[in-house]
Amino acid sequence: MPEANDHPATMQAHAGQFPPAACYQAMKAHDTRFDGRFFVGVSSTRIYCRPICRVKLPLFENCSFYISAAAAEAAGYRPCLKCRPELAPGFAASEASAKLAHSAARFIEDAIAGIGGPANGDAVHPLSAIAARVGVTDRHLRRIFQTEFGVSPVQYAQTHRLLLAKRLLTDTALPVAEVAFASGFSSVRRMNALFSERYGFAPTRLRNTLAEAGGASAAVAENTRFFTFSLAYRAPFDWPALLAFLEQRAIAGVEAVSDGSYRRILRYVRGSDAQAICGWLQVADQAHRNALQVTLSPAFAPVIAAVLSQVKRVFDVHADPWEIGAALGRLAQGASGLRLPGAFDGFELAVRAVLGQQITVAAARTLATRFVAAFAEPIEFEDRPPFTDLHVAFPTASRVATLMPAELTRLGIVAARAHALIALAQKVLAGELDLSPDADLESSCAALQSIEGIGAWTAHYIAMRALSWPDAWPPHDAGLLKALGLPNTASGWRAAEAIAEPWRPWRSYALMHLWNSQEKTA
Repeated sequence: MPEANDHPATMQAHAGQFPPAACYQAMKAHDTRFDGRFFVGVSSTRIYCRPICRVKLPLFENCSFYISAAAAEAAGYRPCLKCRPELAPGFAASEASAKLAHSAARFIEDAIAGIGGPANGDAVHPLSAIAARVGVTDRHLRRIFQTEFGVSPVQYAQTHRLLLAKRLLTDTALPVAEVAFASGFSSVRRMNALFSERYGFAPTRLRNTLAEAGGASAAVAENTRFFTFSLAYRAPFDWPALLAFLEQRAIAGVEAVSDGSYRRILRYVRGSDAQAICGWLQVADQAHRNALQVTLSPAFAPVIAAVLSQVKRVFDVHADPWEIGAALGRLAQGASGLRLPGAFDGFELAVRAVLGQQITVAAARTLATRFVAAFAEPIEFEDRPPFTDLHVAFPTASRVATLMPAELTRLGIVAARAHALIALAQKVLAGELDLSPDADLESSCAALQSIEGIGAWTAHYIAMRALSWPDAWPPHDAGLLKALGLPNTASGWRAAEAIAEPWRPWRSYALMHLWNSQEKTA
């Protein structure tokens, strides 16, 4: 089997191929480090599996290895019903071309989920629009996508849609029609046709198989009241550190950390009709399964895929601790499972960042709590949440844009930040500032810094969490300078930048390590 200290990425050549012998050994060992990095197609069954699948080990000569589920399906294999390839974790790539391909893949997945607009049949989004979003030509996008995933963008979209539908059919009691639309299909007929073409059976067979096996799964039974899903990650995962970070910043009434889990009220605006859907969610760790357990309000039934996509970003489930740890070296020793906390809403995160400028985390939390108490509207739930301490959603940009500075200053917010918050909301409403996860980094940071009262530090922090930027390095951050033992001066910052250069493109993770080290010694 692969050596314990081998980095999984060393198995992948630049052309996107994996040494078959090494893949087979990883599969034989059920090595969780390689889950999602490749899939194995078995010629004798015409089924493809994850490398951690516990079925009887196939003969090496019957195995073919693929760099994505879409590539395996394009080769004529159908997904294993036991290991369920749709549950495999993704991974964050660091090479420039791989980054572009993965950005395009996320854009496709978000479009299918309904983030930024509805999916439409098989044409999730014109290829030209995806290419423009990531800043390359159509031809170059097709080339790098083929290299990274082994299939075209259209084939990738079809596979993602099918696997999403398979997951909802298996793990929920949603009607088949609702599953079809939640998975981005334009009709039930189209979903049935693609299932038949790719998998050789109708979607309802998944439900029938469960019934024949003695009834619905535990997840389906629970999901008659609310929805429960597992999101796989690559161990290690420092859940206590991530939970502590969120707990220190939790706003009463909106979010809370209790009994080892995070929960919050979330307002999701559906792109197809701009309808706001409010509900609750809860996330807990299942360390024994290398997965997070996500429980969602029934209100999220029409947007399950979109909300799960947000949870994946916020809790950084796609991170590869081996790759990041190798780049950070000694800094990550003993804490290689640290994750980068994201944000459920870019505007909310930006407001919280502005409120927290030049004050302590505790003081920022106090101001944010006052802000929410003053301007949030209580949520009336159609379904009763399993907890009673959360009852409001964070104020919207449209609400904040109408405020007068005096309404904010009376809460203890200084005048400069009050004006910045209102300007921030107005820019978001006008479409001049994009804080969505797939927003262009440079233009978003520039738009943020064009607002008086928002500087480079705040823009970097917002980009790190709202845009999932892995290489943020907020200028002149006092905490990281102190952790590095450097003076808070121009020369101290230059020294910090030199020290951090080998940490690229994972300086955001280095920052989290440095901040954590300061909190532990405080």
